[in-house]
Amino acid sequence: MIKKSVYLDNAATTYVAGEVLQAMLPYFTTEFGNASSVHSFGRSAEKALATAREQIAKTINARPEEIYFTSGATESNNWILRSAIQNHPSKRIIISATEHPSILDTCDMLAKQGYKIDYVKVDRDGVINVADLISKLARPAAIVSIMTANNEVGTIQYLNTIANLCHERGVLFHTDATQAISRVFIDVNEMKIDALSMSAHKIYGPKGIGALYIKSGVKVNKFIRGGHQERNLRAGTVNVPGVVGFGVAAAIAMRDSTINNSRIKSLRDYMINQIETRIPDVHLNGHRHQRLANNVNFSFRGVEGESLLTLLDFAGIAASTGSACTSATLGRSHVLTAMGVMDELINGSIRFSLGRATTKADIDYVVGELEKSVKKLRSISAI
Repeated sequence: MIKKSVYLDNAATTYVAGEVLQAMLPYFTTEFGNASSVHSFGRSAEKALATAREQIAKTINARPEEIYFTSGATESNNWILRSAIQNHPSKRIIISATEHPSILDTCDMLAKQGYKIDYVKVDRDGVINVADLISKLARPAAIVSIMTANNEVGTIQYLNTIANLCHERGVLFHTDATQAISRVFIDVNEMKIDALSMSAHKIYGPKGIGALYIKSGVKVNKFIRGGHQERNLRAGTVNVPGVVGFGVAAAIAMRDSTINNSRIKSLRDYMINQIETRIPDVHLNGHRHQRLANNVNFSFRGVEGESLLTLLDFAGIAASTGSACTSATLGRSHVLTAMGVMDELINGSIRFSLGRATTKADIDYVVGELEKSVKKLRSISAI
């Protein structure tokens, strides 16, 4: 029997906050107009979109007209990479080896079409190797895409340095900030970011809605053809309830980010300390300090991650072996592989991602069950 239920997979998705849901509800019922319609119902919907655009723009100090709604960060990533490489004579993209699958798979597809993809190395903490990036920037490139913070190990990149290097060489800089919004300070103007991807469901908003920030003056191609929505660049009836929810979630994230991040970071550090104190032969993955406030990723020597995840699930604990987009596969983590982590440790890695609802009692319960589960698996392991 499950004694307790603890959700520590907030990097995969978060619940929809009550304030967000309440703001969305009218746009399913009384305010159901199509934002492209010219009558009062349509104007009401368009006004709601404009408000949300402003709310989302404020989270990164962008202008509302630089925010384009998409179905999520995956679409945003696809859009900016395909546009950049199609509009540049070099036909070359530079990315890190630890990017999200939506970046990696898009680049794999482009490589098969004859485009050139260069991968920047990272160190043992997952931090970009600046010397390697400089070397790869010696030749013309259409765009550099480096995520703000890694979705598996939580390492935060030094975006200012990366963006400055790109701009010195006239190369566009894009960052996938899906995990970073509300957790990392981002000012697209100060940090010289040309494009940025984000999703609502990582910040207590609804699934299926995201955005792409495109700096004014950056040329992008029309991604989905049909109508003239999103300034004639992304056709399709706009998901008004989703956009409204995204806007409110963004506003709340900005309002409460300082207090939430401080509390969650304290819990994160407590959890890391407890695991390292109570369980032998563990390895913290990612940068110890330059990491997301809610990310705890450990490898447990002599333990298979999927088996450990199953035992934790039996105890009512939701965690992950990595990105939710790849956890259905049994392949090794490309992030830990790129970081040079040993195979044995890669196979025994677990990601815990804390959220607003996480308590110290939750952490104590999880660490207790984790300690018992690791001990049990090691006692029957052939490793």
